[in-house]
Amino acid sequence: MKARIVFLVLFVVLIISSCRNASKKPEDFVLAGTGSLTESQKSGSEAIEEIYGYYSSSLEIANLFQVAGLPFSSDYLASSINISEQSGSFEKALYLGILGADLGYLNMYEKTGTSMELITSIEKLAVELNVSQFFDFDNIKRLSLNRSDLDSLLFLSLNSYKRIDEYLREYNKAELSTLIIIGAWIEAQYFATQVIKQYPEELLKDRIGEQKYLLNDLISIVSPYCSQDDKFIELCKYLRNVAAKYNNVNISYTKGEPTSTVKNGILVVTQTETSMVEMTDEQLKEIIEITGIVRNKLISN
Repeated sequence: MKARIVFLVLFVVLIISSCRNASKKPEDFVLAGTGSLTESQKSGSEAIEEIYGYYSSSLEIANLFQVAGLPFSSDYLASSINISEQSGSFEKALYLGILGADLGYLNMYEKTGTSMELITSIEKLAVELNVSQFFDFDNIKRLSLNRSDLDSLLFLSLNSYKRIDEYLREYNKAELSTLIIIGAWIEAQYFATQVIKQYPEELLKDRIGEQKYLLNDLISIVSPYCSQDDKFIELCKYLRNVAAKYNNVNISYTKGEPTSTVKNGILVVTQTETSMVEMTDEQLKEIIEITGIVRNKLISN
């Protein structure tokens, strides 16, 4: 079964990042723990660029669940979310990311009927956030139902998100873009940690461990808003709580030469570096537990 993507914010659920920017070394990263965020962390724009690098990494992880023969489970979905009850832009942006990740999971398993319902909810949120003009929802629905090419959907989604990010930042609404990314990440992290509880795949364990660096980038881009209001204060606390469980997870990288291919007229660069994740079963257990706690609090109405 081939994995499929129809929305940018679901990328994290597909990649559970398989690589990071090859120009960075592990010592270049500063993990934000339970304390205050420091000036040594990357700026928001630098972190955004790094996150784009994660999104465009190797597509091999897109069908990780299928290759491993892991079954679909509706129990992983954020079914308790009722978008009609969400009145604030904070919740709408966060849920746009979360539901986008759910949509990706459904489409990987070709649950097209349920996907159409989710696309409708996502479209409603996008309209209310005034970003629906950047998504061709008719085309997204058509591509989803027709089981079209993964690369085309990937390009469509990434391009749409970049336009949304530029728009929100231009109109001083960068915090909404940040919330979308965080929503997608926490939902994807939740999928991975729930799956590994039942199916302890070593590759998936490594991908979860590698989230240490991506989580650091997420904390970097949300840090300017951590004292903005009570909702952001709480969200930042949640992310730091997850980051704290990664403190003793060690990752080493062996650099490789990137390869380039042209697909549908688009240059695709694939990083070939390898990683080694040192994470004990107890550390993994703690990450699974805190991820579940945080995610369930965020989707609570």
